[in-house]
Amino acid sequence: MSRIHSLDPQTAQEKTAQIFTEIQEAFGMVPNLFRAYANHPPLLEANWLKVKNLMMEGALPRKVKEAIALLVSKDNGCNYCVAAHETALRSIGVSSEEMQVIEDDLEQADFSAKELALIALARKANATPLQVTDEEIQQLRNLGADDAEIVEVLGVMELFTSFNKFLDSLQVEIDF
Repeated sequence: MSRIHSLDPQTAQEKTAQIFTEIQEAFGMVPNLFRAYANHPPLLEANWLKVKNLMMEGALPRKVKEAIALLVSKDNGCNYCVAAHETALRSIGVSSEEMQVIEDDLEQADFSAKELALIALARKANATPLQVTDEEIQQLRNLGADDAEIVEVLGVMELFTSFNKFLDSLQVEIDF
C-alpha cells in the first residue's frame, strides 16, 4: 500500500491534466509513479520531460535504454521498475526468452559490443560510481561511443536510480 495519495487523472487540474494526457498517450495508462509525483506538479513535469527526452529520444536504441532501466532497477531491488521495464521491453518486441537472457546472462543477449559496454557502464556507475575508470571510458570510445552516448546512458541510470528510491521509499503500488 502506497504511503501517500496518488492523484486520480480524472481529477487532475490544468498543467497536471495536460501532462497526464501525454503520459496516457505514451503508455496507454498513467502509471502510479506519475500519479505519486503529481503531488508536487513541478517534479511531475520535470520527471516526465526527462522520461520523454531520455527514453523516447536520443541516439541510443530504446531496447538498450529499457535494458539499463530494467537492470539498474533489478540491481537496486526496485520491484516496481522491474515490472515496468519488463513490460516496456515486451511492448517493443522483446520476447520472454530474450528478456530472461538480458536479466540472467547479458553477454549472450542481442546487443553489440558497444551496447554491452554502455550497459555495463550504467550498472557500474549505479553500484560503484567512484570506481569507473578512465580506461573504461576509453574502451567505450574505442568501441565507437561518443560523449553524448555516454552521457545519455548515465542519464538513464540516474533517472531510474532516482525513480527506484522514490518508489521504494513511498511503497508505490505496482500497476504493470
